[in-house]
Amino acid sequence: MKVSVITVCYNSSQTIEDTIKSVINQDYPNIEYIIVDGLSKDNTLEIVEKYKNKIAEIVSEKDKGIYDAINKGIELASGELVSVLNSDDFFATTSVVSDVVESITKENSDASYGNLLYVNREETSKVLRTWISGEYYDGIFFNGWMPPHPTFFINKWCYQKYGSFNLNLKSSADYELMLRMLHKNKIKVSYINKVLVKMRVGGQSNVSLLNRLRGNKEDKIAWQLNGLKPNWYTLIWKPLSKIPQYFK
Repeated sequence: MKVSVITVCYNSSQTIEDTIKSVINQDYPNIEYIIVDGLSKDNTLEIVEKYKNKIAEIVSEKDKGIYDAINKGIELASGELVSVLNSDDFFATTSVVSDVVESITKENSDASYGNLLYVNREETSKVLRTWISGEYYDGIFFNGWMPPHPTFFINKWCYQKYGSFNLNLKSSADYELMLRMLHKNKIKVSYINKVLVKMRVGGQSNVSLLNRLRGNKEDKIAWQLNGLKPNWYTLIWKPLSKIPQYFK
C-alpha cells in the first residue's frame, strides 16, 4: 500500500525540518511525500531543497489558504492512503506509518487515527496537552467528539467519493471533513491507541482565542452543510471536553 503524506507550509523555516525528518525517517518503505508551499518569503524552500531526493513532489505557488493547499496535495497524491502532516507537526515515532497500515489492513478500515501530544514550540520534549482520542462509535460526534486531524489517515477514494476540504470554512474544515466522512457517510475507521503525532502549540487552529471562537461558530455551520442536526449540548461540550487534556 502506497501512503501519500502531504505537508503544507508557509514561512515555516523554524519547524519544517523536524516535520520532513519525521517523514523521511519512517520505517515504512512505500511513502510518497508531497510538500505544498504557499510562496514562502523566508528560507523554507531552501530547507525543503536539502531533502528533495526524498520528496516526490514540491509545489510552491500562491494559494487561498491552508485548506486550499491541502486540497492541491490531495489532487497530487497517488497513494491509496493519504495523511496530512502540517509544518508545525511531526510524527512521534519512526513506526507511525507502519502502525497505521497494519491497523487499516487488519481491521479492513477506510481510515485510521490515534492520539496526539501538544508540545512546547521551542522545547518539543515538554508536553502541554495530551489528546487521548478513544474508540469511535456511531453517534459519538453528538458528544462533541472528534479525532485529532493530524493523526487521521484516510483512503483517497473517500476524498474522491465524498469530497475534500470545504474552502468556505477557515478554522473548522478539518472538523467538517471528518464529520462528513465518519458520521454522515459512515466510512469504517480504526483507532490506534498510541501517540502518532506531536503538534507544536501556536499553529493556525490554536493561535488565538479569536480563532477558537470563530472555529466554534464554524462547527455549527459544519453540521448545517451536511444536512445534520447536533444535539443541543454538542457544540457546547466540544470545547469543554478538551479541558481534561491539560491534566493528563
